[in-house]
Amino acid sequence: MNYILFDASRDSLKPLTYIRPVCDIRIGILTIREKWEKYLGDKTSTITENYLSAKYPTAHSEEMMLINGSICPTPSLVEEIKNLKVGQALVSGNNVIAMYKTKEQFLSDEDSTQEVSFEGEFIKITNPWDIFALNDKALREDFKLLTQGRKSAALSDTNRVLGKENIFVEEGAEVEFAVLNAKEGPIYIGKDAQIMEGSVVRGPFAMCEHSVLKMASKIYGATTLGPYVKVGGEVSNVVIFGYSNKAHDGFIGNSVIGEWCNIGADTNASNLKNTYEEVRVWSIEKNTFVPTGQTFFGTIMGHHSKCGINTMFNTGTVIGVSSNIYGHGYQRNYIPSFALGGTTGLKSYDMEKAIEVAEKMYQRRNVVMSQQDKEILRNVYTQTLKNKRLR
Repeated sequence: MNYILFDASRDSLKPLTYIRPVCDIRIGILTIREKWEKYLGDKTSTITENYLSAKYPTAHSEEMMLINGSICPTPSLVEEIKNLKVGQALVSGNNVIAMYKTKEQFLSDEDSTQEVSFEGEFIKITNPWDIFALNDKALREDFKLLTQGRKSAALSDTNRVLGKENIFVEEGAEVEFAVLNAKEGPIYIGKDAQIMEGSVVRGPFAMCEHSVLKMASKIYGATTLGPYVKVGGEVSNVVIFGYSNKAHDGFIGNSVIGEWCNIGADTNASNLKNTYEEVRVWSIEKNTFVPTGQTFFGTIMGHHSKCGINTMFNTGTVIGVSSNIYGHGYQRNYIPSFALGGTTGLKSYDMEKAIEVAEKMYQRRNVVMSQQDKEILRNVYTQTLKNKRLR
């Protein structure tokens, strides 16, 4: 079967979807695409924006299963999808979960789809804050998916452990003189990951391959570190996409940090208002502040953005793609893409300079930045010019 993941809730998930399809967002341990491919036992392609399609192409065929890329799979959901017949769509309320179409139906403007109702539960991400708010549930589901029927690698006797049965260590991981408490939720330590001495971890927690917890880190669940991420200091209920760094002291909670970000030493992000009120945040889609239903809300940082040492973020701060932030005092609640500066003023970050900096960060991780990646950033720069507010 040709499985194709299509974008849904794309605009409401910005800035995290500017440089990737919705299905490549990480929640739990895996990205949504990785979850589907694991459950389906097959590869997927993508229907997304034109400027992303060179990197994320669509595989066409005579018959195809179109799946909502903002929805995480479950065993019952996958079973229902595999039972669909040509011309049928699996729906739940206002959500179209999947559609089984021929190439002719896919290209036709007519909608003759027969709806099949799904009554089960599933995780769907609609807004950026859903990623940290639903990460606990997603992480537990992924832990079962990845570890069921498998045996964990051994933990060193130098560690102090609670709930050992809820800890899974992949081969090549190194954990020494750490405290791991998995009584409240599972702990997953990926291949070749490292937890340095003195770190204290309370689950649910996941660190993907080659990620690192620096010495004396304090981690509260539900937190996820993507591949090649480096973290130090104190972190609580944060999802950090791959190749990003928060390597030093400072606190971040109830936040989502995109890919290729760097957070300077002693950066702190408020995640609770002194008035205990619901947090409102800037919506890029609606171009205004919107309610979130969250009392705890830290920072949403778009891919390739960076902040200098001692940066302070207000509760509910949204940062766009490839911004470079520095300066004393609390930063503004919304920092647009390709912005340079801080509390004393922002100016437009030169696009080619931003790409040069991104390329250097790739090189530091022995990764080649492709021409496709550069063109995607140039396109995002053009897209975000019209709504950029620097004053």
